[in-house]
Amino acid sequence: MALEETRLTCKGKKLLQFLGTSTFSEYTVLNQIAVAKIDPAAPLDKVCLLGCGVCTGFGAAVNTAQVEPGSTCAVFGLGAVGLAAVMGCKFAGAKRIIAVDINPEKFEKAKVFGATEFVNPKDHSRPISQVLAEMTEGGVDYSLECVGNVAVMRSALESCVKGWGVSVLVGWTDLHDFAARPIQLIAGRTWKGTLFGGFKSKDGVPEMVKAYLDRKVKLDEFITHNMTLDRVNDAIELMKHGQCIRTVLSVSQP
Repeated sequence: MALEETRLTCKGKKLLQFLGTSTFSEYTVLNQIAVAKIDPAAPLDKVCLLGCGVCTGFGAAVNTAQVEPGSTCAVFGLGAVGLAAVMGCKFAGAKRIIAVDINPEKFEKAKVFGATEFVNPKDHSRPISQVLAEMTEGGVDYSLECVGNVAVMRSALESCVKGWGVSVLVGWTDLHDFAARPIQLIAGRTWKGTLFGGFKSKDGVPEMVKAYLDRKVKLDEFITHNMTLDRVNDAIELMKHGQCIRTVLSVSQP
């Protein structure tokens, strides 16, 4: 929740803003830091995705991990954020992009964004870090955890190559502590986190809008459903069950 100070009411009752924006409303009052001026030619029903998930995943690869051309990457979790991370790895020139998810139906979509291989941890009896180390002769150069699960965060770190591997925490959670053995970092790995993909929103969002208009990044491919606002709970259920990537909501059917 945002701070309890609010300028919004409904029928005399105070309304609090989810994440300080409340973007399920037609009109809202925002802090100036949450506003970015974009190209008026951009379709809002597409570039709305740049307000959070796509920038977060894409920027995690490009800005935070700073993926280098010719490198090997692993992305854990193939929701919208993970798929955006895959897209970021491809944009940065990665040679191998290994998509990791327990839902095999996600791989076809991951290939659209640039994944070259798919690994389902359920298909293996060994830890996924050992599987990836064997596939890559020692580990990946970059790993991005896009689930928000502390056990997966550790697996992502341990999947990195010793000496220079970089693992980025992208998935959001505040439920549990995360842990790893000190040798994982002493051996030369780097473990870091990212918020909004390292973008400064006032500059970064307009840049990503331009990249979309110039067809350098994908957005349409993230959208699997379009619904009206009265079906918002249906959209959330689809996402919880892994049956959609992103649903775009409108007040009335276009």
